[in-house]
Amino acid sequence: MNNFIYHNPVKIVFGKGTIKELSSLIPKGSKILMTYGGGSIKKNGVYEQVKEALKDFNLVEFGGIEPNPRYETLMKAVDICKNSKIDFLLSVGGGSVLDGTKFIAVASLYEDGDPWDILSKGVEPKKAIPLGSVLTLPATGSEMNMFAVISRESTKEKLAFGHPLVYPRFSILDPETTFTLSEWQTANGIVDTFVHVTEQYMTYPVNAVVQDKFAEALLKILIEEGPKALKNPTDYNVRANLMWTATQALNGNIGCGVPQDWATHSIGHELTAFYGLDHARTLAIVLPGVWKHQKKNKEEKLKQYAKNVWNYEGSDAADKAIELTEQFFRSLGMKTKLKENGIGTEKFDEIAQRFEERNQKLGEHENIGKKEVIEILQLCLE
Repeated sequence: MNNFIYHNPVKIVFGKGTIKELSSLIPKGSKILMTYGGGSIKKNGVYEQVKEALKDFNLVEFGGIEPNPRYETLMKAVDICKNSKIDFLLSVGGGSVLDGTKFIAVASLYEDGDPWDILSKGVEPKKAIPLGSVLTLPATGSEMNMFAVISRESTKEKLAFGHPLVYPRFSILDPETTFTLSEWQTANGIVDTFVHVTEQYMTYPVNAVVQDKFAEALLKILIEEGPKALKNPTDYNVRANLMWTATQALNGNIGCGVPQDWATHSIGHELTAFYGLDHARTLAIVLPGVWKHQKKNKEEKLKQYAKNVWNYEGSDAADKAIELTEQFFRSLGMKTKLKENGIGTEKFDEIAQRFEERNQKLGEHENIGKKEVIEILQLCLE
């Protein structure tokens, strides 16, 4: 296990009825911009709870942030922040709303040109508006990390950035807010969380026993609890366990001191950028392809995963691990092939070319380039 330094400053407020604590978490006198998505918070009672909790604050609202938050939309919120002198941001919704809010936080105070440079050129932001979150869809882990993924419609790009300035000051996690999620949204959250774990786990052994056991436990929880949430969406205990699992999957704990992959996410982001597929749906397609392509490099961990997560120890354990994972995704209603989603080979070269243009090599060994990306996409086809 490699040396590491770990610090996470996010205050988590977890449990039913915790939205009412908002007023004590935001500095008195703050001028708040509340961000949200398509309006589901107005149907499930969350909007009213937030408004009641913040009735003594100066509150401005900005809705309409997309499931893959778009730069073009977010820049409208940046204008509001500048014109209205906003000094605190509150994200109310899922991880996409929070990712978008993180970008708003740095873009509103960015003075060196186009804020997109933070994502496309890796320019480091110097300031950010402080932010907090009320989470209603567990998936991204954004509530307890410093990362965000943003899409730009005009260039068909989907890029990520991370900076300590955008750690939420707090995140409220009330599992009851997830009761009204659709089966589609619930499945997305389960798969997104699952792949977050495997990106940090499915590499090669480095004697990181704590991280490995923690990751395997999170995967088993998702396999056991995920189907229960689809059958009984208002089971508080199931929803609570899934919510906390999503947070733990990407708050830094299981990734400390271990090699990480992220090829599935990188390729998946391009599928979303080109075709508009939900993020989790791209992961369910790409992950089996990456594992098949990289089976030799990942074989030891695939066998460990088969044994410790799926209780399988046959001579074909590596292949069986991939098969069982794909079966799990399909049991949640996921389509795991490109052709099932109406996608053929027409954009393969263009997608792969993007990684070459960025001089970007994928995978824990940085051995996946343009040629390998095309090969992986071929394995995802049918």
